[in-house]
Amino acid sequence: MNSDIKAVLKNDPAAKSTIDVIINHMPFHTILMHRLMHPLYRAGIPILPRFIMNLSKVWSGAEIHPGAKIGLGFFIDHGAATVIGETAEIGNNCIIFHNVTLGGTGKHDGKRHPTLGNNVLVGTGATLLGPITIGNNVKIGAETFVIMKDIPSNCTVVGVPGKIVWLDGKKANKELKTAKFNA
Repeated sequence: MNSDIKAVLKNDPAAKSTIDVIINHMPFHTILMHRLMHPLYRAGIPILPRFIMNLSKVWSGAEIHPGAKIGLGFFIDHGAATVIGETAEIGNNCIIFHNVTLGGTGKHDGKRHPTLGNNVLVGTGATLLGPITIGNNVKIGAETFVIMKDIPSNCTVVGVPGKIVWLDGKKANKELKTAKFNA
């Protein structure tokens, strides 16, 4: 929780103090509720965590399924219409803006949602679908759409469909590779 508070203070210029974050930052409340409910969900107690998820969704507009795995220093800016699915995994020090979807592509068993590495920024309105892997140190532009395509580390991806425009510090214009998927 402390790393999440620090992430808010670092990334939100409106957040003035730790107490301000704890009292007033609604997306932080959603992250806090997720951190409290995730262990219960993993222990096979799904009803209360799902109920708390729904309350958090009403409170902040962000929906984080209690099954999602989230690393330290997670920051959601605004939160409205943000959805993070059950099998999503998010590394350390990640930032997600509002109206972002880390979604699945169907109702099959197993891994259905994206995995984000460390230090990933996902811009407003971006949609990432399927059991894809996003590498470390990645920036995904606003309104970018990526379905069933992995994203390598150290790059910037923008557009519909998403394309790599920066890779390892150099301009690029590369198509994304289709993720391996077992339905």
